[in-house]
Amino acid sequence: MKDFKSIISDIDQRKFAPIYFLVGEKETFFVDLIAEKIEATVLTEDEKAFNQSILYGKEVTIDDVIGQAKQYPMMSDYRVIIVREAQSLLKNIDTLSSYVEHPQQNTILVFCVKYKKMDGRQKVTKLLKKSAVYFETKPMYDNQVPQWISETLSTSGYTIAPKASEMLVEFLGNNLSHIHKELEKLQNILSKGSKITPELVEENIGISKDFNNFELTKAIGIKDEMKAQRIVAYFAQNSKNHPIILTMTQLNSFFNKLLRYHALKDKSQYVASAALGVNPFFVKDYSFAAQNYSMKKASQAIALIREVDMKSKGVNSNQIPPGDLLKELLVKLMR
Repeated sequence: MKDFKSIISDIDQRKFAPIYFLVGEKETFFVDLIAEKIEATVLTEDEKAFNQSILYGKEVTIDDVIGQAKQYPMMSDYRVIIVREAQSLLKNIDTLSSYVEHPQQNTILVFCVKYKKMDGRQKVTKLLKKSAVYFETKPMYDNQVPQWISETLSTSGYTIAPKASEMLVEFLGNNLSHIHKELEKLQNILSKGSKITPELVEENIGISKDFNNFELTKAIGIKDEMKAQRIVAYFAQNSKNHPIILTMTQLNSFFNKLLRYHALKDKSQYVASAALGVNPFFVKDYSFAAQNYSMKKASQAIALIREVDMKSKGVNSNQIPPGDLLKELLVKLMR
C-alpha cells in the first residue's frame, strides 16, 4: 500500500497505474487530492472531451464502470474514469475482481470511497492491495496537524508561525479539508515567501489570537489569573465558538502532557518536543508550568477538570452556566 507522497510523486512523473482505489473512512481530504491530481495531470483539456468520464456510485453499477473502463482511448494514450461516491458500490464490489486481475492498460480507473471501510477479508480487497494502487487514509491526531500545515505551506512557498498553526487546529480541529480551504484564502492574499502570523489568521479567518484555548492554557500555566479570567469571560459571551467541552479537552491534554514533562529525565527542547508531541517552540510553556504545578498538583488539576467536565454534562449539577463552571475551575486551579 503506497503512501500519499509516493503516489503524488509517481503521478507527477507520469507513472500511472491502471487502478487507483482510494479509501477515506473518516478523513477524505487525501482521497480528493489524489483524484484531483489524476484529473488534472493525465489528459490535456482537448483529450478530456473524449477520454475522461466522471461517474457517481449512486447512478451506476460495477458492470457499468467496467464497461466504460474497457473502452479504448480516442486520439490519446489514456482514458480516465473517476468513480466518485464509490462507497455506494461496495455491496457488489467483488464483481470487480475479474477486472482487477486483467485491467485495461490504457485506462486509469479511480475509485473514491468515502466514509466507509473496506472488508479486508474480501477477495477483491486482497487483489486491490496486491495489484492496484490501494490507498487508505487515516485521520490525523490533532498534534500531528500543525506539522502537516507547515509542510503543506512549505511546498507552496509559505511559512507559518507555530501559534498561528495552533489557532487553526483549535478552531478547525483535524479536518484537513477545512484547514486547507482556509490556508488557500491566506495564500490568495499573500505573496510567495510570506509568513502567516497569528494576526493574519485573526484578520482573515476570524479566530481571535488573544482569546482562545491556547492562550487560556498558557495563562493557567504561568498562573496569570487575570488574563485567564478575561479569556473565560470572552468564552462565556461567545459560547457557540468556544464550547466548554472543547476547553475541557484542551485543559485535560495540557495537564496530561505536563505530567509527562515532569517524568522526563531529559527535558531539553527537542527531546521534550518529541515526547510530548508538540512543536519545540511550545516546550517552554510546559517548563514554566512545571514550576507552578508539581506532579501532585497537575494530577489534582486533571481531577478538577474531569469534575467540571461531568458537571457541564449535567452530572451532579443544577445546569450551572458553562462560564460560571470555568470561573470556578480557574479559582480552584490557580489559588
